Amino acid sequence: MSRKRRTSRSRKSKAFGFRRIVAGLALIGALAAGYGSYQGLYSNIFMSARQVENLEEIPEYEGQPYVVVNENEPSFSDEDKNGPAYEYYSERDALGRCGIAEAKISRELMPVEERGAIGSVKPSGWHTVKYDFVDGKYLYNRCHLIGYQLTGENANERNLITGTRYMNVEGMLPWENEVAEYIERTGDAVMYRVTPVFEGANLLASGVQMEAESVGSHDIRFNVYVFNVQPGIEIDYTTGESREE
Repeated sequence: MSRKRRTSRSRKSKAFGFRRIVAGLALIGALAAGYGSYQGLYSNIFMSARQVENLEEIPEYEGQPYVVVNENEPSFSDEDKNGPAYEYYSERDALGRCGIAEAKISRELMPVEERGAIGSVKPSGWHTVKYDFVDGKYLYNRCHLIGYQLTGENANERNLITGTRYMNVEGMLPWENEVAEYIERTGDAVMYRVTPVFEGANLLASGVQMEAESVGSHDIRFNVYVFNVQPGIEIDYTTGESREE
């Protein structure tokens, strides 16, 4: 597949890096004790989550933002793991829908500046709609498949989908933070892939599959499906229209 590769570039200012680290301070504290604490944290997460063998078995949403897929085993090739850092974003299909986004993330790919405006991008299924009980009011966010903090992609239309606030913040962000903080802490690369899942000709994704694996270790290793839902809201995935339940 055609990939976008980057050469090394200067890292972000210490102040910007510090802000991101502070945002995840509680988690870093949990990891500071070492690999055992990290594994204990993940064990608690996966013991409480539902598990499925593959994406064809995804159940209905029942209160947790994600389910574990394939016993938490991602599927990256040795060729990709042994090669240089890269990033790849699928072309959008005839309906304007994003496909797989994949990268071997290292410090060299991470952003050197704060994120810019992305409001010019209107991903498939996009609607600007507010509900008072939704965090931040807006139902939908422009969700980066590969988070900005990982590869610095800003208004890349091949990396932005329409996602609920719940999916973005409760479902995807914790996993993105895990990867970013691990790379910052160790300097090791991480394989990372996000696959939006659309049913039929739906314009709104039902959810996303997130996979990650640290290169040279099992410190980071997950395979989860995150639901594109918003508690209290009924969503028509054909168009992205919604109403309060």
